[in-house]
Amino acid sequence: MALAATITALTACSPQQPSAEKTLKEAFDGKFLMGCAINVEQSSGRDTVGDSIIARHFNSIVAENCMKCEAIHPEENRYFWDDADQFVKFGEEHGMNIIGHCLVWHEQCAPWFFVDEKGNEVTADVLRQRIKDHITTIVGRYKGRVKGWDVVNEAIEDDGSYRQSPFYRIMGEEFIPWAFECAHEADPDAELYLNDYSMAKPGKRETYVRIIDQLKHRRLRIDAIGLQVHSGLDYPDMQELEASMQEFIASDVKIQFTELDMNALPNVFEAGNENANIEEDFAYNQRMNPYTEGLPDSVQQLWNVRLQAMFDLALKYSDRMNRVTMWGVYDQQSWLNDWPMKGRTNYPLLFDRNYKLKEAMGKYLK
Repeated sequence: MALAATITALTACSPQQPSAEKTLKEAFDGKFLMGCAINVEQSSGRDTVGDSIIARHFNSIVAENCMKCEAIHPEENRYFWDDADQFVKFGEEHGMNIIGHCLVWHEQCAPWFFVDEKGNEVTADVLRQRIKDHITTIVGRYKGRVKGWDVVNEAIEDDGSYRQSPFYRIMGEEFIPWAFECAHEADPDAELYLNDYSMAKPGKRETYVRIIDQLKHRRLRIDAIGLQVHSGLDYPDMQELEASMQEFIASDVKIQFTELDMNALPNVFEAGNENANIEEDFAYNQRMNPYTEGLPDSVQQLWNVRLQAMFDLALKYSDRMNRVTMWGVYDQQSWLNDWPMKGRTNYPLLFDRNYKLKEAMGKYLK
């Protein structure tokens, strides 16, 4: 990801001066970890303002991209460790709870993973071994240093059917328990998670409850389920989201908001669609980018109310809530500026483009 601000801007802004104000991690201490996804500019120390925000306000970090397969395992017999090593080192130096993301995901997976030397799809046995080698090597390298892993990411469609990914197409439903078995063998003390978006959808909820039950029946470790809650001003349905949280808790796992952001722009999808599938792509439309000079007060207030509702829900279930993790630190770096439509100006995170904490969080800092 490109550096989010010029050196001049970074030098000019000093939002993290010593202050008596309570920090986010202090505000939710004893309730849940306060986390954020960080990019390589931040873990390498090149984004100095971002780093100061992270160190001050967060006690958990997750790798935005550097641990995904295409980045860390680009060729069958070659791993690239530099960025992931730096990410883990950053977390350790700042006393963070480190989350690994993610071990098995059909997107951002290196092209070699599913094919043989002739370009033909591999057999189930070959893929099974590749999954084991991949997970064993990565989890083993960071054994005892990473608190938990998103083992399987985005495996289920909104209607509850299995996503027709290469993992499922080649191995069927077995790829999920196999991945959990491999991860546990590589680091028996690490927490293991499922993670997905659109978790307020009843069909998806029901399938994940069934998967959790199956894993437990096979005595495989699963500690929590991650609800990505990529949200907007009119989605997800908060009652359905809470129903999913209740069902997952009833399945005897903890819950966590893993990729929280709040889209402030018009939804380019059809009503009721809270899609976070990165394959989606829409041509730029100026009508869908109406706030290039800042959010109107009326929209900002709607955003505040929605964000507070999400945090209030997390607090309501804090006895079973592991963590709340924002998908980024400040607005300018968010993936939602370029997805599902490139070139928009979005406002989805807790810190604005001037690196200031937004007023919506004030009620929790008192």
